[in-house]
Amino acid sequence: MVDFQSRNTRRDEETDDGGDDDADEAETDDHHHDHDADTVGAAVLTVSSSRSLDDDPGGDAIAAAFEDAGHSVVTRELVADGYDNVQGSVDNLVGRGDVDVVVTTGGTGVTPDDVTVEAVRPLFDKDLPGFGELFRRLSYDEVGTKVVGTRATAGVADGTPVFCLPGSENAARLGSEDVIVPEIEHLVGLASRE
Repeated sequence: MVDFQSRNTRRDEETDDGGDDDADEAETDDHHHDHDADTVGAAVLTVSSSRSLDDDPGGDAIAAAFEDAGHSVVTRELVADGYDNVQGSVDNLVGRGDVDVVVTTGGTGVTPDDVTVEAVRPLFDKDLPGFGELFRRLSYDEVGTKVVGTRATAGVADGTPVFCLPGSENAARLGSEDVIVPEIEHLVGLASRE
């Protein structure tokens, strides 16, 4: 039988250098955030064939989350459902010099015209699977097993983080306030680092 207590004690003794672990972690964490962006320019893209920018509660929630955190919303746009429309719009936004992050709302469900994920995914140089996983975990508390119907996703396209949220106001608020905005300065800093 293996004596785990003894093995763990030996490992702790071997790695204990007598220093302050909390201070070491804080130092490492501070250094890890050296490249964080101070402010972020966000683009909000609503994907819908039935809404207008005057009637866009999901987009409003995303914009408010960024502005409440001291960031700027440099553009808000609306594009009709459709693969080419969505892909072209996101590609244009990622290419803008004043856009540090793109957040879409709408088109992440399972109806035939929900093509945001398919349109945006080919633009990604890197996937951010943890975003969708965390968003669905948090959403479960609000919608229960209905969460299986969302395909919220994220990735980095040409050095710009892109997040695809569902079109409902509650989902847009949850995703932007509880997941995206708390990490956006760090993600933008890392994604644009050379």
